[in-house]
Amino acid sequence: EKINNGKNPGNGDVQEYDPWQAPELVDNSPAWAELNGQEKLQRVGYIVLRFVVIICCLYLFICSLSLLSDAFRLLGGKAAGEALDEEGIVSNPIAGLMLGVLVTVLVQSSSTSTSIVVTMVGADIIAVQHAVPIIMGANIGTSVTNTIVSFAQSPNRDEFRRAFGGATVHDMFNWLSVIVLLPIEIITNYLYRLSHALTGNIKGDSSANQDLLKALTSPFTKLIIQLDNKVIEKIALGQKEYLNKSLIKAHCGATVQVVPMNLSVMVNVTNESTGITSLESVYNIVNVTKLLDKPCHFLFANTGMSDPVVGIILLLTSITLLCICLIMLVKCLQALMKGQVAKIIKKTINSDFPGRWSVLTGYVFMLVGAGVTIIVQSSSVFTSTLTPLVGIGVITLDRMYPLTLGSNIGTTTTGILAALASKSGLHNAMQIAICHLFFNISGILLWYPIPFMRKCPLNMAKFMGNTTAKYRWFAIAYLIFAFFVIPGTILGLSLAGWYVLLAVGGPILIILIAVAIINVLQQRRPKSLPAKLRSWDWAPIWLRSLEPYDKVLTRCCFCSRKKSNEPEPETNC
Repeated sequence: EKINNGKNPGNGDVQEYDPWQAPELVDNSPAWAELNGQEKLQRVGYIVLRFVVIICCLYLFICSLSLLSDAFRLLGGKAAGEALDEEGIVSNPIAGLMLGVLVTVLVQSSSTSTSIVVTMVGADIIAVQHAVPIIMGANIGTSVTNTIVSFAQSPNRDEFRRAFGGATVHDMFNWLSVIVLLPIEIITNYLYRLSHALTGNIKGDSSANQDLLKALTSPFTKLIIQLDNKVIEKIALGQKEYLNKSLIKAHCGATVQVVPMNLSVMVNVTNESTGITSLESVYNIVNVTKLLDKPCHFLFANTGMSDPVVGIILLLTSITLLCICLIMLVKCLQALMKGQVAKIIKKTINSDFPGRWSVLTGYVFMLVGAGVTIIVQSSSVFTSTLTPLVGIGVITLDRMYPLTLGSNIGTTTTGILAALASKSGLHNAMQIAICHLFFNISGILLWYPIPFMRKCPLNMAKFMGNTTAKYRWFAIAYLIFAFFVIPGTILGLSLAGWYVLLAVGGPILIILIAVAIINVLQQRRPKSLPAKLRSWDWAPIWLRSLEPYDKVLTRCCFCSRKKSNEPEPETNC
Protein backbone atom coordinates (compact mmCIF):
# COMPACT_ATOMS: atom_id res chain seq x y z
CA GLU A 1 0.00 0.00 0.00
CA LYS A 2 1.25 3.51 -0.75
CA ILE A 3 0.53 6.83 0.82
CA ASN A 4 1.32 10.29 -0.53
CA ASN A 5 2.14 11.90 2.85
CA GLY A 6 0.72 15.21 1.61
CA LYS A 7 3.47 15.82 -0.97
CA ASN A 8 3.06 16.57 -4.63
CA PRO A 9 2.46 13.25 -6.41
CA GLY A 10 3.93 14.72 -9.58
CA ASN A 11 7.37 14.92 -7.96
CA GLY A 12 7.37 11.20 -7.27
CA ASP A 13 7.46 11.70 -3.50
CA VAL A 14 5.39 8.60 -2.83
CA GLN A 15 6.55 6.62 0.16
CA GLU A 16 5.61 3.01 0.80
CA TYR A 17 4.58 2.14 4.32
CA ASP A 18 3.22 -0.81 6.22
CA PRO A 19 -0.06 0.11 7.94
CA TRP A 20 0.46 -2.80 10.36
CA GLN A 21 3.61 -1.27 11.80
CA ALA A 22 3.15 0.75 14.97
CA PRO A 23 2.99 4.42 13.95
CA GLU A 24 5.43 6.92 15.40
CA LEU A 25 3.40 9.40 17.44
CA VAL A 26 5.30 12.68 17.22
CA ASP A 27 5.34 14.93 20.27
CA ASN A 28 4.98 18.53 19.06
CA SER A 29 4.78 20.02 22.55
CA PRO A 30 7.67 22.19 23.85
CA ALA A 31 10.61 20.46 25.51
CA TRP A 32 10.65 20.28 29.32
CA ALA A 33 13.66 22.61 29.53
CA GLU A 34 11.78 25.31 27.62
CA LEU A 35 8.92 25.46 30.15
CA ASN A 36 8.69 27.81 33.11
CA GLY A 37 7.63 26.66 36.58
CA GLN A 38 3.91 27.17 36.06
CA GLU A 39 3.94 25.37 32.70
CA LYS A 40 5.88 22.44 34.18
CA LEU A 41 3.36 22.13 37.00
CA GLN A 42 0.52 22.33 34.47
CA ARG A 43 2.05 19.56 32.32
CA VAL A 44 2.52 17.28 35.35
CA GLY A 45 -1.09 17.97 36.34
CA TYR A 46 -2.33 17.01 32.86
CA ILE A 47 -0.31 13.78 32.93
CA VAL A 48 -1.69 12.82 36.36
CA LEU A 49 -5.21 13.71 35.24
CA ARG A 50 -4.84 11.55 32.12
CA PHE A 51 -3.69 8.61 34.23
CA VAL A 52 -6.71 9.03 36.51
CA VAL A 53 -9.03 9.20 33.48
CA ILE A 54 -7.38 6.08 32.00
CA ILE A 55 -7.88 4.12 35.23
CA CYS A 56 -11.51 5.27 35.55
CA CYS A 57 -12.25 4.52 31.89
CA LEU A 58 -10.61 1.10 32.18
CA TYR A 59 -12.75 0.30 35.24
CA LEU A 60 -15.96 1.47 33.55
CA PHE A 61 -14.93 -0.39 30.39
CA ILE A 62 -14.67 -3.66 32.36
CA CYS A 63 -17.99 -2.89 34.06
CA SER A 64 -19.61 -2.25 30.66
CA LEU A 65 -18.42 -5.69 29.50
CA SER A 66 -20.07 -7.20 32.59
CA LEU A 67 -23.31 -5.33 31.85
CA LEU A 68 -23.12 -6.40 28.20
CA SER A 69 -22.82 -10.00 29.36
CA ASP A 70 -25.86 -9.56 31.64
CA ALA A 71 -27.83 -8.05 28.75
CA PHE A 72 -27.16 -11.04 26.52
CA ARG A 73 -28.09 -13.39 29.37
CA LEU A 74 -31.43 -11.64 29.75
CA LEU A 75 -32.06 -11.78 25.99
CA GLY A 76 -30.95 -15.34 25.30
CA GLY A 77 -29.85 -17.05 28.48
CA LYS A 78 -32.95 -19.20 28.92
CA ALA A 79 -32.90 -20.29 25.28
CA ALA A 80 -29.22 -21.20 25.65
CA GLY A 81 -29.88 -23.26 28.77
CA GLU A 82 -32.85 -25.00 27.13
CA ALA A 83 -30.76 -25.85 24.05
CA LEU A 84 -28.05 -27.44 26.20
CA ASP A 85 -30.71 -29.76 27.64
CA GLU A 86 -31.59 -31.19 24.21
CA GLU A 87 -29.95 -34.61 23.94
CA GLY A 88 -30.44 -34.74 20.16
CA ILE A 89 -28.30 -31.63 19.75
CA VAL A 90 -25.40 -32.43 22.06
CA SER A 91 -24.99 -35.98 20.75
CA ASN A 92 -24.14 -34.62 17.27
CA PRO A 93 -20.54 -33.25 17.32
CA ILE A 94 -21.14 -30.64 14.58
CA ALA A 95 -24.36 -29.50 16.24
CA GLY A 96 -22.59 -29.47 19.61
CA LEU A 97 -19.81 -27.29 18.22
CA MET A 98 -22.22 -24.74 16.77
CA LEU A 99 -24.31 -24.86 19.94
CA GLY A 100 -21.21 -23.99 21.95
CA VAL A 101 -20.59 -20.98 19.70
CA LEU A 102 -24.18 -19.71 19.92
CA VAL A 103 -24.57 -20.30 23.67
CA THR A 104 -21.33 -18.45 24.43
CA VAL A 105 -22.33 -15.56 22.16
CA LEU A 106 -25.75 -15.37 23.85
CA VAL A 107 -24.40 -15.38 27.41
CA GLN A 108 -21.31 -13.32 26.35
CA SER A 109 -19.01 -15.40 28.52
CA SER A 110 -17.09 -18.58 27.81
CA SER A 111 -16.57 -18.86 31.57
CA THR A 112 -20.34 -19.10 32.08
CA SER A 113 -20.98 -21.56 29.23
CA THR A 114 -17.97 -23.69 30.20
CA SER A 115 -19.04 -23.79 33.85
CA ILE A 116 -22.57 -24.85 32.85
CA VAL A 117 -21.21 -27.63 30.63
CA VAL A 118 -18.84 -28.80 33.38
CA THR A 119 -21.74 -28.86 35.86
CA MET A 120 -23.92 -30.84 33.42
CA VAL A 121 -21.14 -33.35 32.82
CA GLY A 122 -20.68 -33.71 36.58
CA ALA A 123 -24.42 -34.37 36.92
CA ASP A 124 -24.24 -37.07 34.18
CA ILE A 125 -26.62 -35.13 31.92
CA ILE A 126 -24.05 -34.88 29.12
CA ALA A 127 -21.37 -37.48 28.40
CA VAL A 128 -17.78 -36.27 28.32
CA GLN A 129 -17.40 -37.20 24.62
CA HIS A 130 -20.48 -35.12 23.72
CA ALA A 131 -19.28 -32.13 25.76
CA VAL A 132 -15.91 -31.82 23.99
CA PRO A 133 -17.32 -30.14 20.80
CA ILE A 134 -19.39 -27.76 22.94
CA ILE A 135 -16.23 -26.68 24.78
CA MET A 136 -14.50 -26.12 21.41
CA GLY A 137 -17.42 -23.96 20.29
CA ALA A 138 -17.23 -21.94 23.52
CA ASN A 139 -13.62 -21.11 22.61
CA ILE A 140 -14.83 -19.58 19.33
CA GLY A 141 -17.80 -17.73 20.80
CA THR A 142 -15.77 -15.93 23.46
CA SER A 143 -13.92 -13.85 20.86
CA VAL A 144 -17.09 -11.99 19.81
CA THR A 145 -16.57 -9.45 22.62
CA ASN A 146 -13.24 -8.05 21.45
CA THR A 147 -14.57 -8.01 17.86
CA ILE A 148 -17.38 -5.71 19.05
CA VAL A 149 -14.85 -3.62 21.00
CA SER A 150 -12.79 -2.99 17.85
CA PHE A 151 -15.74 -1.11 16.28
CA ALA A 152 -15.03 1.85 18.55
CA GLN A 153 -11.95 2.66 16.44
CA SER A 154 -13.77 2.56 13.10
CA PRO A 155 -13.55 6.36 12.48
CA ASN A 156 -9.79 6.06 11.87
CA ARG A 157 -9.03 3.75 8.96
CA ASP A 158 -5.59 2.46 10.03
CA GLU A 159 -6.53 2.19 13.71
CA PHE A 160 -9.60 0.18 12.73
CA ARG A 161 -7.46 -2.02 10.48
CA ARG A 162 -5.08 -2.88 13.32
CA ALA A 163 -7.79 -3.16 16.00
CA PHE A 164 -9.97 -5.46 13.90
CA GLY A 165 -6.95 -7.58 12.96
CA GLY A 166 -5.95 -7.79 16.63
CA ALA A 167 -9.48 -8.88 17.55
CA THR A 168 -9.90 -11.45 14.77
CA VAL A 169 -6.49 -13.11 15.26
CA HIS A 170 -8.24 -14.79 18.21
CA ASP A 171 -11.08 -15.93 15.92
CA MET A 172 -8.70 -17.22 13.24
CA PHE A 173 -6.71 -19.28 15.74
CA ASN A 174 -9.84 -20.77 17.29
CA TRP A 175 -11.47 -21.61 13.95
CA LEU A 176 -8.29 -23.14 12.52
CA SER A 177 -7.78 -25.21 15.68
CA VAL A 178 -11.36 -26.51 15.55
CA ILE A 179 -11.19 -27.31 11.83
CA VAL A 180 -8.11 -29.49 12.41
CA LEU A 181 -8.69 -30.91 15.89
CA LEU A 182 -12.44 -31.67 15.85
CA PRO A 183 -12.17 -34.33 13.08
CA ILE A 184 -9.15 -35.82 14.88
CA GLU A 185 -11.13 -35.95 18.12
CA ILE A 186 -14.15 -37.55 16.39
CA ILE A 187 -11.93 -40.25 14.85
CA THR A 188 -9.48 -40.91 17.70
CA ASN A 189 -11.04 -39.48 20.91
CA TYR A 190 -7.52 -38.37 21.85
CA LEU A 191 -8.70 -35.57 24.17
CA TYR A 192 -11.07 -37.94 25.95
CA ARG A 193 -8.42 -40.63 26.35
CA LEU A 194 -5.69 -38.22 27.49
CA SER A 195 -7.93 -36.45 30.02
CA HIS A 196 -9.25 -39.78 31.31
CA ALA A 197 -5.69 -40.92 31.96
CA LEU A 198 -4.81 -37.69 33.80
CA THR A 199 -7.91 -37.41 36.00
CA GLY A 200 -7.40 -39.91 38.76
CA ASN A 201 -7.65 -39.37 42.50
CA ILE A 202 -8.80 -35.74 42.56
CA LYS A 203 -10.52 -34.24 45.58
CA GLY A 204 -13.01 -31.40 45.25
CA ASP A 205 -13.16 -28.10 47.06
CA SER A 206 -16.60 -26.56 47.20
CA SER A 207 -15.11 -23.26 48.34
CA ALA A 208 -13.14 -22.72 45.11
CA ASN A 209 -13.39 -19.09 44.00
CA GLN A 210 -14.60 -18.88 40.43
CA ASP A 211 -14.72 -15.15 39.78
CA LEU A 212 -12.01 -12.89 41.18
CA LEU A 213 -12.90 -10.02 38.82
CA LYS A 214 -16.36 -9.73 40.36
CA ALA A 215 -14.81 -8.31 43.52
CA LEU A 216 -13.75 -5.26 41.50
CA THR A 217 -16.78 -4.73 39.26
CA SER A 218 -19.67 -5.80 41.51
CA PRO A 219 -19.79 -2.58 43.61
CA PHE A 220 -20.77 -0.71 40.44
CA THR A 221 -22.69 -3.33 38.46
CA LYS A 222 -24.79 -4.40 41.46
CA LEU A 223 -26.22 -0.90 41.59
CA ILE A 224 -27.67 -1.45 38.11
CA ILE A 225 -28.57 -5.14 37.72
CA GLN A 226 -28.24 -8.40 39.62
CA LEU A 227 -28.97 -11.73 37.93
CA ASP A 228 -29.62 -15.19 39.30
CA ASN A 229 -27.30 -17.25 37.07
CA LYS A 230 -28.53 -20.45 38.71
CA VAL A 231 -31.72 -20.11 36.62
CA ILE A 232 -29.84 -20.83 33.37
CA GLU A 233 -27.97 -23.70 35.02
CA LYS A 234 -31.21 -25.23 36.39
CA ILE A 235 -32.85 -24.98 32.95
CA ALA A 236 -29.82 -26.70 31.41
CA LEU A 237 -30.12 -29.41 34.07
CA GLY A 238 -33.68 -30.12 32.88
CA GLN A 239 -35.71 -28.34 35.58
CA LYS A 240 -38.40 -26.86 33.33
CA GLU A 241 -40.15 -24.95 36.13
CA TYR A 242 -37.35 -22.39 35.97
CA LEU A 243 -38.40 -21.38 32.43
CA ASN A 244 -41.07 -19.15 33.95
CA LYS A 245 -38.74 -17.60 36.50
CA SER A 246 -37.10 -14.24 35.87
CA LEU A 247 -33.31 -14.01 35.72
CA ILE A 248 -33.48 -10.68 37.59
CA LYS A 249 -33.12 -11.21 41.30
CA ALA A 250 -36.20 -10.40 43.37
CA HIS A 251 -34.65 -11.11 46.77
CA CYS A 252 -31.07 -10.43 47.88
CA GLY A 253 -30.52 -12.59 50.93
CA ALA A 254 -32.60 -12.72 54.08
CA THR A 255 -32.99 -10.67 57.26
CA VAL A 256 -33.51 -12.01 60.76
CA GLN A 257 -36.47 -10.52 62.60
CA VAL A 258 -37.42 -11.21 66.22
CA VAL A 259 -41.19 -10.97 66.80
CA PRO A 260 -42.93 -11.28 70.21
CA MET A 261 -45.83 -13.72 70.00
CA ASN A 262 -48.48 -15.09 72.37
CA LEU A 263 -48.05 -18.84 72.56
CA SER A 264 -50.35 -21.17 74.48
CA VAL A 265 -48.70 -24.01 76.32
CA MET A 266 -50.57 -26.95 77.90
CA VAL A 267 -49.30 -27.49 81.47
CA ASN A 268 -50.39 -29.65 84.40
CA VAL A 269 -52.09 -27.48 87.06
CA THR A 270 -52.96 -28.92 90.53
CA ASN A 271 -55.96 -27.48 92.38
CA GLU A 272 -54.81 -26.72 95.94
CA SER A 273 -58.25 -27.23 97.46
CA THR A 274 -59.21 -30.46 95.74
CA GLY A 275 -55.74 -31.80 94.89
CA ILE A 276 -56.86 -32.67 91.37
CA THR A 277 -54.34 -32.22 88.56
CA SER A 278 -55.62 -31.17 85.15
CA LEU A 279 -54.24 -29.87 81.82
CA GLU A 280 -54.76 -26.17 81.31
CA SER A 281 -53.74 -23.74 78.58
CA VAL A 282 -51.29 -21.06 79.73
CA TYR A 283 -50.41 -18.07 77.51
CA ASN A 284 -46.84 -16.80 77.47
CA ILE A 285 -45.20 -14.03 75.44
CA VAL A 286 -42.10 -15.41 73.75
CA ASN A 287 -39.70 -14.02 71.13
CA VAL A 288 -39.89 -15.87 67.77
CA THR A 289 -37.12 -15.54 65.16
CA LYS A 290 -38.24 -15.28 61.53
CA LEU A 291 -36.20 -15.25 58.31
CA LEU A 292 -37.66 -12.68 55.93
CA ASP A 293 -36.64 -12.26 52.28
CA LYS A 294 -34.64 -9.08 51.84
CA PRO A 295 -35.82 -7.06 48.81
CA CYS A 296 -33.18 -6.02 46.30
CA HIS A 297 -32.28 -2.38 45.81
CA PHE A 298 -30.80 -1.84 42.37
CA LEU A 299 -31.90 0.14 39.33
CA PHE A 300 -33.91 -2.61 37.60
CA ALA A 301 -35.24 -4.29 40.76
CA ASN A 302 -39.00 -4.88 40.84
CA THR A 303 -39.67 -2.64 37.83
CA GLY A 304 -42.32 -4.92 36.39
CA MET A 305 -40.52 -5.04 33.04
CA SER A 306 -39.86 -8.39 31.38
CA ASP A 307 -36.36 -9.85 30.99
CA PRO A 308 -36.14 -9.07 27.22
CA VAL A 309 -37.13 -5.42 27.75
CA VAL A 310 -34.55 -4.96 30.50
CA GLY A 311 -32.04 -6.83 28.33
CA ILE A 312 -32.54 -4.43 25.39
CA ILE A 313 -32.21 -1.35 27.63
CA LEU A 314 -29.11 -2.81 29.26
CA LEU A 315 -27.63 -3.76 25.87
CA LEU A 316 -27.96 -0.24 24.48
CA THR A 317 -26.66 1.30 27.71
CA SER A 318 -23.66 -1.02 27.98
CA ILE A 319 -22.65 -0.55 24.33
CA THR A 320 -22.89 3.25 24.71
CA LEU A 321 -20.81 3.16 27.90
CA LEU A 322 -18.32 0.82 26.28
CA CYS A 323 -17.85 3.10 23.26
CA ILE A 324 -17.49 6.24 25.39
CA CYS A 325 -14.90 4.57 27.62
CA LEU A 326 -12.96 3.23 24.65
CA ILE A 327 -12.90 6.57 22.85
CA MET A 328 -11.67 8.37 25.97
CA LEU A 329 -9.20 5.59 26.70
CA VAL A 330 -7.74 5.75 23.19
CA LYS A 331 -7.52 9.56 23.24
CA CYS A 332 -5.74 9.61 26.60
CA LEU A 333 -3.35 6.83 25.58
CA GLN A 334 -2.55 8.64 22.34
CA ALA A 335 -1.78 11.79 24.31
CA LEU A 336 0.57 9.88 26.62
CA MET A 337 2.16 7.64 23.98
CA LYS A 338 4.30 10.33 22.40
CA GLY A 339 7.97 10.99 22.02
CA GLN A 340 10.49 9.17 24.18
CA VAL A 341 7.82 7.59 26.43
CA ALA A 342 6.20 5.89 23.43
CA LYS A 343 9.53 4.61 22.17
CA ILE A 344 10.39 3.05 25.54
CA ILE A 345 6.98 1.37 25.97
CA LYS A 346 6.82 0.06 22.40
CA LYS A 347 10.39 -1.20 22.55
CA THR A 348 9.72 -2.98 25.85
CA ILE A 349 6.52 -4.69 24.70
CA ASN A 350 7.28 -5.42 21.06
CA SER A 351 11.00 -6.25 21.13
CA ASP A 352 12.34 -9.81 21.22
CA PHE A 353 14.88 -11.16 23.67
CA PRO A 354 18.48 -10.76 22.47
CA GLY A 355 20.41 -13.45 20.63
CA ARG A 356 19.46 -17.08 20.85
CA TRP A 357 16.83 -16.32 23.50
CA SER A 358 14.63 -14.52 20.97
CA VAL A 359 12.75 -17.75 20.21
CA LEU A 360 11.43 -17.74 23.80
CA THR A 361 9.89 -14.26 23.60
CA GLY A 362 6.48 -15.41 22.40
CA TYR A 363 6.27 -18.15 25.01
CA VAL A 364 7.06 -15.70 27.81
CA PHE A 365 4.24 -13.45 26.61
CA MET A 366 1.97 -16.50 26.55
CA LEU A 367 2.73 -16.97 30.25
CA VAL A 368 1.95 -13.29 30.82
CA GLY A 369 -1.39 -13.63 29.01
CA ALA A 370 -2.25 -16.79 30.94
CA GLY A 371 -1.29 -15.21 34.27
CA VAL A 372 -3.34 -12.04 33.78
CA THR A 373 -6.35 -14.05 32.58
CA ILE A 374 -6.15 -16.33 35.62
CA ILE A 375 -6.14 -13.24 37.85
CA VAL A 376 -9.11 -11.50 36.20
CA GLN A 377 -10.86 -14.83 35.38
CA SER A 378 -11.96 -13.55 31.97
CA SER A 379 -10.24 -13.91 28.61
CA SER A 380 -12.82 -11.54 27.07
CA VAL A 381 -11.83 -8.71 29.42
CA PHE A 382 -8.12 -9.27 28.84
CA THR A 383 -8.23 -9.47 25.04
CA SER A 384 -10.80 -6.64 24.80
CA THR A 385 -8.47 -4.41 26.82
CA LEU A 386 -5.60 -5.19 24.44
CA THR A 387 -7.63 -4.56 21.27
CA PRO A 388 -7.59 -0.71 21.41
CA LEU A 389 -3.87 -0.83 22.29
CA VAL A 390 -3.26 -2.75 19.06
CA GLY A 391 -5.34 -0.16 17.21
CA ILE A 392 -3.28 2.83 18.34
CA GLY A 393 -0.05 0.93 17.76
CA VAL A 394 1.20 0.37 21.32
CA ILE A 395 1.09 -3.41 20.78
CA THR A 396 1.81 -5.03 17.42
CA LEU A 397 -0.32 -7.81 15.96
CA ASP A 398 2.64 -10.19 16.25
CA ARG A 399 2.76 -9.54 19.99
CA MET A 400 -1.01 -9.69 20.41
CA TYR A 401 -1.01 -13.24 19.03
CA PRO A 402 0.95 -14.97 21.86
CA LEU A 403 -0.86 -12.89 24.49
CA THR A 404 -4.15 -14.16 23.06
CA LEU A 405 -2.92 -17.76 23.08
CA GLY A 406 -1.89 -17.40 26.71
CA SER A 407 -5.31 -15.99 27.49
CA ASN A 408 -6.87 -19.12 25.97
CA ILE A 409 -4.86 -21.21 28.43
CA GLY A 410 -5.71 -18.96 31.38
CA THR A 411 -9.46 -19.09 30.79
CA THR A 412 -9.49 -22.88 31.24
CA THR A 413 -8.92 -22.40 34.98
CA THR A 414 -12.59 -21.36 35.29
CA GLY A 415 -13.71 -24.82 34.18
CA ILE A 416 -11.17 -26.48 36.48
CA LEU A 417 -12.43 -24.44 39.47
CA ALA A 418 -16.03 -25.27 38.53
CA ALA A 419 -15.08 -28.97 38.43
CA LEU A 420 -13.36 -28.77 41.83
CA ALA A 421 -16.50 -27.18 43.27
CA SER A 422 -18.70 -29.92 41.77
CA LYS A 423 -20.71 -31.77 44.40
CA SER A 424 -21.14 -34.90 42.29
CA GLY A 425 -19.47 -36.55 39.34
CA LEU A 426 -16.13 -34.93 40.13
CA HIS A 427 -14.14 -37.25 37.86
CA ASN A 428 -16.24 -36.50 34.76
CA ALA A 429 -16.40 -32.77 35.53
CA MET A 430 -12.63 -32.56 35.92
CA GLN A 431 -12.15 -34.65 32.78
CA ILE A 432 -14.04 -32.21 30.54
CA ALA A 433 -12.20 -29.27 32.15
CA ILE A 434 -8.87 -30.97 31.33
CA CYS A 435 -10.15 -31.58 27.77
CA HIS A 436 -10.62 -27.82 27.43
CA LEU A 437 -7.06 -27.20 28.64
CA PHE A 438 -5.47 -29.73 26.29
CA PHE A 439 -7.53 -28.58 23.33
CA ASN A 440 -5.97 -25.12 23.69
CA ILE A 441 -2.51 -26.58 24.25
CA SER A 442 -2.95 -28.72 21.11
CA GLY A 443 -3.96 -25.65 19.12
CA ILE A 444 -0.88 -23.76 20.30
CA LEU A 445 1.43 -26.66 19.41
CA LEU A 446 -0.19 -26.76 15.98
CA TRP A 447 -0.25 -23.05 15.11
CA TYR A 448 2.63 -21.40 16.95
CA PRO A 449 6.02 -23.20 17.24
CA ILE A 450 6.56 -23.71 13.47
CA PRO A 451 7.11 -20.27 11.83
CA PHE A 452 5.14 -20.86 8.61
CA MET A 453 2.22 -22.34 10.58
CA ARG A 454 2.34 -19.33 12.90
CA LYS A 455 1.83 -17.03 9.93
CA CYS A 456 -1.52 -18.63 8.98
CA PRO A 457 -3.67 -16.99 11.71
CA LEU A 458 -1.65 -13.77 11.47
CA ASN A 459 -2.04 -13.48 7.69
CA MET A 460 -5.75 -14.29 7.93
CA ALA A 461 -6.19 -11.60 10.60
CA LYS A 462 -4.30 -9.09 8.43
CA PHE A 463 -6.55 -9.97 5.50
CA MET A 464 -9.60 -9.32 7.70
CA GLY A 465 -8.16 -6.02 8.86
CA ASN A 466 -7.24 -4.87 5.35
CA THR A 467 -10.69 -5.77 4.04
CA THR A 468 -12.37 -3.94 6.90
CA ALA A 469 -10.22 -0.85 6.34
CA LYS A 470 -11.43 -0.72 2.73
CA TYR A 471 -15.06 -1.68 3.39
CA ARG A 472 -16.20 -0.61 6.85
CA TRP A 473 -19.46 -2.57 6.62
CA PHE A 474 -17.48 -5.81 6.27
CA ALA A 475 -16.82 -5.81 10.03
CA ILE A 476 -20.54 -5.87 10.84
CA ALA A 477 -21.18 -8.49 8.14
CA TYR A 478 -18.39 -10.65 9.56
CA LEU A 479 -19.78 -10.34 13.10
CA ILE A 480 -23.29 -11.33 12.01
CA PHE A 481 -22.28 -14.20 9.72
CA ALA A 482 -19.37 -15.66 11.73
CA PHE A 483 -21.15 -15.72 15.08
CA PHE A 484 -24.84 -16.02 14.22
CA VAL A 485 -25.81 -16.92 10.63
CA ILE A 486 -23.18 -19.58 9.83
CA PRO A 487 -23.33 -21.37 13.23
CA GLY A 488 -27.14 -21.21 13.21
CA THR A 489 -27.37 -22.56 9.64
CA ILE A 490 -24.93 -25.40 10.27
CA LEU A 491 -26.74 -26.23 13.53
CA GLY A 492 -30.06 -26.43 11.67
CA LEU A 493 -28.62 -28.59 8.88
CA SER A 494 -26.91 -30.95 11.33
CA LEU A 495 -30.14 -31.38 13.27
CA ALA A 496 -31.86 -32.37 10.02
CA GLY A 497 -29.42 -35.28 9.74
CA TRP A 498 -25.96 -36.14 8.47
CA TYR A 499 -27.24 -36.68 4.93
CA VAL A 500 -28.71 -33.18 4.74
CA LEU A 501 -25.56 -31.62 6.19
CA LEU A 502 -23.31 -33.49 3.74
CA ALA A 503 -25.59 -32.80 0.78
CA VAL A 504 -25.64 -29.04 1.42
CA GLY A 505 -22.36 -28.41 3.19
CA GLY A 506 -20.18 -30.92 1.35
CA PRO A 507 -20.16 -29.19 -2.06
CA ILE A 508 -19.68 -25.76 -0.42
CA LEU A 509 -16.72 -27.10 1.60
CA ILE A 510 -15.13 -28.67 -1.49
CA ILE A 511 -15.47 -25.41 -3.43
CA LEU A 512 -13.92 -23.39 -0.59
CA ILE A 513 -10.98 -25.79 -0.30
CA ALA A 514 -10.44 -25.69 -4.08
CA VAL A 515 -10.52 -21.88 -4.12
CA ALA A 516 -8.04 -21.73 -1.23
CA ILE A 517 -5.63 -24.11 -3.01
CA ILE A 518 -5.90 -22.16 -6.28
CA ASN A 519 -5.25 -18.88 -4.44
CA VAL A 520 -2.09 -20.31 -2.90
CA LEU A 521 -0.89 -21.65 -6.25
CA GLN A 522 -1.64 -18.32 -7.95
CA GLN A 523 0.74 -16.62 -5.52
CA ARG A 524 3.42 -19.30 -5.22
CA ARG A 525 3.43 -21.32 -8.47
CA PRO A 526 1.18 -19.72 -11.07
CA LYS A 527 2.82 -21.65 -13.94
CA SER A 528 1.53 -24.92 -12.49
CA LEU A 529 -2.05 -23.77 -13.13
CA PRO A 530 -3.90 -23.62 -16.44
CA ALA A 531 -3.72 -20.20 -18.06
CA LYS A 532 -7.35 -19.42 -17.24
CA LEU A 533 -6.92 -20.19 -13.53
CA ARG A 534 -3.86 -17.98 -13.05
CA SER A 535 -6.22 -15.11 -12.20
CA TRP A 536 -9.89 -14.68 -11.34
CA ASP A 537 -10.55 -12.07 -14.02
CA TRP A 538 -12.81 -14.48 -15.91
CA ALA A 539 -15.20 -14.83 -12.94
CA PRO A 540 -18.15 -12.45 -12.46
CA ILE A 541 -17.12 -9.43 -10.41
CA TRP A 542 -19.67 -10.20 -7.68
CA LEU A 543 -17.86 -13.50 -7.04
CA ARG A 544 -14.34 -12.08 -6.81
CA SER A 545 -14.82 -8.61 -5.33
CA LEU A 546 -16.81 -6.86 -2.62
CA GLU A 547 -17.05 -3.71 -4.72
CA PRO A 548 -20.60 -4.41 -6.10
CA TYR A 549 -21.91 -5.00 -2.57
CA ASP A 550 -20.08 -1.90 -1.38
CA LYS A 551 -21.80 0.23 -4.00
CA VAL A 552 -25.22 -1.03 -2.93
CA LEU A 553 -24.54 -0.54 0.77
CA THR A 554 -22.96 2.88 0.40
CA ARG A 555 -25.95 3.97 -1.69
CA CYS A 556 -28.26 2.74 1.05
CA CYS A 557 -26.48 4.76 3.74
CA PHE A 558 -26.32 7.86 1.51
CA CYS A 559 -22.56 7.77 1.11
CA SER A 560 -20.73 8.36 -2.14
CA ARG A 561 -17.28 7.03 -2.88
CA LYS A 562 -14.85 9.25 -4.73
CA LYS A 563 -13.54 7.58 -7.84
CA SER A 564 -9.97 8.81 -7.81
CA ASN A 565 -6.51 7.58 -6.98
CA GLU A 566 -6.44 9.48 -3.68
CA PRO A 567 -6.99 7.67 -0.37
CA GLU A 568 -10.64 7.25 0.49
CA PRO A 569 -12.03 9.82 2.92
CA GLU A 570 -12.58 8.87 6.55
CA THR A 571 -16.35 9.43 6.24
CA ASN A 572 -16.99 6.47 3.94
CA CYS A 573 -19.27 3.76 5.23
